[in-house]
Amino acid sequence: MDIQLSVQQLTKRYKTGEGVTGINLDVRKGELITLLGPSGCGKTTVLRSIGGFLDPDSGDILIEGKSVLKAPPEKRPTSMVFQGYNLWPHMTVFDNLAFGLKIRKMKKADIEKAVNEVLQLVRLPGAELKYPGELSGGQQQRIAVGRSLLLNPAVLLLDEPFSALDAKLRHEMREELREIQSKTGLTMVFVTHDQEEALSISDRIVVMNQGNIEQIATPQEIYDEPNTLFVSQFIGKMNFLKGVITAGGLTVGHLSFPNTKNLSGQVNVAVRPEDVMIEGEEGLGLSGVIKQVMVLGHYAEVSIDLPAYGTIRAFQPRDFVKDLHTGQQVKVSFAKVLAYPVS
Repeated sequence: MDIQLSVQQLTKRYKTGEGVTGINLDVRKGELITLLGPSGCGKTTVLRSIGGFLDPDSGDILIEGKSVLKAPPEKRPTSMVFQGYNLWPHMTVFDNLAFGLKIRKMKKADIEKAVNEVLQLVRLPGAELKYPGELSGGQQQRIAVGRSLLLNPAVLLLDEPFSALDAKLRHEMREELREIQSKTGLTMVFVTHDQEEALSISDRIVVMNQGNIEQIATPQEIYDEPNTLFVSQFIGKMNFLKGVITAGGLTVGHLSFPNTKNLSGQVNVAVRPEDVMIEGEEGLGLSGVIKQVMVLGHYAEVSIDLPAYGTIRAFQPRDFVKDLHTGQQVKVSFAKVLAYPVS
């Protein structure tokens, strides 16, 4: 697979101490990769460095095998979709879309054809003569995406483009972006702090923390096998308990699990709520007391107080929790656990 974008040993530090150090990332042609992490982790710094809006302290950025480090943003084969729509309010949708093509001295007939095609792609045919103020937030963001697509970039950069939209619209826009990406085969680098967004649209996710990359993997791998304690805390809901490595393996109370990472001593044990199994009092698990049962649509979240470990949460089928109630004594075991060294 061709490498479309290569970030090599990228370092950019601000006076505040924030920034990124030694970032290495290869993005394949046609791949949608997401930079994910909390505020201040460096994801936007990487994105803006790729787009030419920031000058790195050191390192290199190659697009289609050529360094773009010395090229200004307008000379790079990239296009950026910002969080704000950045549409000109005094221009029609057509003129907003055609602006970049006119600068490139494209023929009028070709511009009209390209604009009509992109309006079909972003599902806004017939909107040419409207002004941005006449469009909803979602429609404006579609036009912003369309404008970037018209520049035919080698890499499309998206900086939290849907964060200003409501939850339902955000969900729709993610689906549409994925559809556009599969139709065009464009290489995209997407920045978000929303893990659900990253898990739903990405081919691969780059989890960042304090200016470093913690893990690069597919959404499934990131969720099922988080490499570090930080990734396990950041991605999805997780229960944490104290465990210890003994000759028999990894133990949590009287429950034993394989020590697959060859750890030793005290460990942090992580369990997904869907891997928590609730049994009756006669079960063989850890003793606990139900604190709360919340039905959340097709599943229920059960909070259980384990005296030696604190409160853990279990996701259970809605029908299973009919017979559970607050104060009930239960036993708890785990279908699968992850372990991390105590730092």
